[in-house]
Amino acid sequence: MEKALGSLPVVAAFASRLRIRDVIDGLCPVDDRSELTHGQVVEALVANRLTSPEPLVRVRDWAGGYAVEEVFGLRAGQLNDDRVGRALDAIAPQVDSISGSVGAAAIEVFGIDVSRLHWDMTSISLHGEYEQADEDYPAPKYGHPKDRRADLRQVQTGIAVTGDGGVPVFHRAYDGGAGEVAQVVPMMKALQQIATARRLLIVGDSKLVSYDNLTKMHADDVTFVAPASKAYVKAERLAGLDLDRATPVDYVAGRDQGKDPDRWGTWHVFEDAMILAGPRKRDPVLTLRRVFVHSSARAGAAVTARAQKLDRARDDLARLERGLGSRHYPDVAAVEARLAVIGRTRRVAGYLQTATGTDTATGKPTLTWSFDQSVIDAEAATDGWYALLTNLDTADADATQVLLHYKGQEAVERRYSAFKGPLAVAAIYLKNNRRITAMITVVCLALLVFSLIERQIRAALRAQGRTTVAGLYAGRPAVPTTRLIFQALTGLRLIPATSGNLHTIPQPTPLQLEILDLLDVNPLEWC
Repeated sequence: MEKALGSLPVVAAFASRLRIRDVIDGLCPVDDRSELTHGQVVEALVANRLTSPEPLVRVRDWAGGYAVEEVFGLRAGQLNDDRVGRALDAIAPQVDSISGSVGAAAIEVFGIDVSRLHWDMTSISLHGEYEQADEDYPAPKYGHPKDRRADLRQVQTGIAVTGDGGVPVFHRAYDGGAGEVAQVVPMMKALQQIATARRLLIVGDSKLVSYDNLTKMHADDVTFVAPASKAYVKAERLAGLDLDRATPVDYVAGRDQGKDPDRWGTWHVFEDAMILAGPRKRDPVLTLRRVFVHSSARAGAAVTARAQKLDRARDDLARLERGLGSRHYPDVAAVEARLAVIGRTRRVAGYLQTATGTDTATGKPTLTWSFDQSVIDAEAATDGWYALLTNLDTADADATQVLLHYKGQEAVERRYSAFKGPLAVAAIYLKNNRRITAMITVVCLALLVFSLIERQIRAALRAQGRTTVAGLYAGRPAVPTTRLIFQALTGLRLIPATSGNLHTIPQPTPLQLEILDLLDVNPLEWC
């Protein structure tokens, strides 16, 4: 009888290199009566997330169809929902230690450069009420969800990925209503414990920037790069910038790869200094480098977006004019209410000038409107511009390098895409917030394995002077991603050993054999 093998040997090999089972079993031991250790269960859950994400009650069915017993040494019947739940309960109090230990193992074993780390937070929507949340764990709360499901409670998670390969070496779970600004300093302290670099560079979004956060970073000799929000750099300052005074940047965006050079977006930078004062008069002022960046692609997108919302607003306003005096808009109050909705939903309230009244002859409401061209022109002057703040020394990074550091922030966005995509973490339902906290760690461990596989195969290709694997995508060469790797390995099957016969893998393809060789994984060693 054949069983699906797929990428299980690869997952097992990388989980072993990270010592996931050993770390968890050391922190969360079981008594002698238990058939499985908690480390074994979590390792299987990581494999489940990576190969065929299913709700927890279906893990047993997944294990029955895959060669889980042969690779991980546990039977499908042992992965019932009760045993999985007890494993999650056990690791929940130790998730910070598990994250730190496995992250440190990744840095050591795979030689990851952690001198630059990219930080961001996201929300995870939850189904259920969770009215009696355990106060020792992040509490599900209503907040500002990234998926716009404001009707659902949420928890939040933050991850730090390396500039070297986009590897998530650190993660934390947070309350659903936790402010991102307040998490920066605890995150910085935790990253300092696992980072091996003499001086750490943290790249983040605008939530990184506050006087207290930057003061503590400076005191701890931590450097940062982050965009400045409108609270720190006003639109008027951006509008006054002169592109002719900016320096061109030799940078090609990923979206432009493969295009003709005349279709590439262009980038320019211009630098000055900014003084940041504290909330109290006695607070010392901080002097920061401020790097203004202009992106032609961003400018073009702003022009298109503004034209679209103005066109949509015109259509709405034309329909409103045609309906004046109808049962929908019988009076001035109804007209003004509709105008408010148009201004808000079409995001044109800043441009829209209106005058309403009542026709004395007919009693119908009247309306005149226009868009303030001076306001539109002022906004257009800022198109393509944004500002980055940093405390990096000019000897360590000029304005161009500051921008390139920030452009690496897309790595954390790609990892969140995997977090909520192929690893199937969108809206989730678990028994309590203790298990939710533990499950976030399981998924982040899966994301760590997911990222290391991609980094490893690309490094192996570079050593051979290559960047692509032949036949990886629809029969054509492609730069390897973990998704493509797993797809290519999907067809691997295992014939379990019988009396007198060893495990066999029937007819692996040349592509599958090449991938396994590049990853330095012999699948039969893991069966």
